[in-house]
Amino acid sequence: MSQTNQIIDTLKQELRKQRINYRQVAEALELSEASVKRLFAERSFSLERVEKVCLLLKIGFSELVQQMEENVALTHELTLAQERELVSDIKLLLMAHFLVNRYQFSEIIRLYQISESEGIKLLARLDRMKIIELQPGNRVKLLISPNFKWIAEGPIQHFFEEKVQSEFFNSSFNASDEIRIFSSGSISREASTEIIGKIKQLARELNGMIKDSESLPHEQRIGHSLLVAMRPWEVKVFRNLRRPEADRH
Repeated sequence: MSQTNQIIDTLKQELRKQRINYRQVAEALELSEASVKRLFAERSFSLERVEKVCLLLKIGFSELVQQMEENVALTHELTLAQERELVSDIKLLLMAHFLVNRYQFSEIIRLYQISESEGIKLLARLDRMKIIELQPGNRVKLLISPNFKWIAEGPIQHFFEEKVQSEFFNSSFNASDEIRIFSSGSISREASTEIIGKIKQLARELNGMIKDSESLPHEQRIGHSLLVAMRPWEVKVFRNLRRPEADRH
C-alpha cells in the first residue's frame, strides 16, 4: 500500500476514534458531504485538505504520520502456534474476532456468554500471544491487522473449511440483504487476472466500510460476511465425461 493510502486510512481511523462524521469534515473543508465521501473513496486528498482535517481532529500532521507508522507495524500473519491456540478455544477465538473488529470488551461480554472474570483471562491470554496489548480498564491495543493472512493449510484455514464454509453456504440466499451468484465460462489468463484484481478491490471496499462503521453502537451494526472465490475449475460430473486426449490440449 502506498504512503498516501496509508495516510488516508489513518485519517479515517482517527475520525472514527473521535466520532467525527463526514458531515463535520465537509463543513471544515467547505465541501459537500458527497464530495468528502468521494475524496476518501478515491484517496485523492491534497496535503492542504489533510492538514485541515488534522486541525479538526486537533492533532498535528506529524502525529498522524506517527500513528500511520504504528499501524504499518501491525502483524499481518500469525504464527502457527498462535493459530493453533486460537482455534483450540472457541471463546478465545470469539474474543479475538470481535476485538479485531473493534468491539469493546464490555460489548462482547454483554452479548455473549462470557463472564467478566472469564473475559479478563481471555484478554490476558491474547496479550501473552501478542495479538493485543492489554491496557488499563480492559482496553486493548491491536497488534495484528484486521486483514491478517491465514497460514496456507494452517489451523485457521482448516477451521474455516470444516466449521464455517459449509454453514455459510447452507442458505437459499433469497433475502433482500443476501446474494449468491455463480458464473462460469472460458476466459483468457489476462481476463482472469483482471477479475481477481477487481475481487480484491471489492474486498478492500468492504473492509473500508467495516472500518467506517466501527464507531456505531452495536444495535446499528449487522454482522455480514462476504465470500468470493474464483479458480480454474470444471464441475466433476462434466470432468468425468472428458475424453483422455482432450486434457492434452
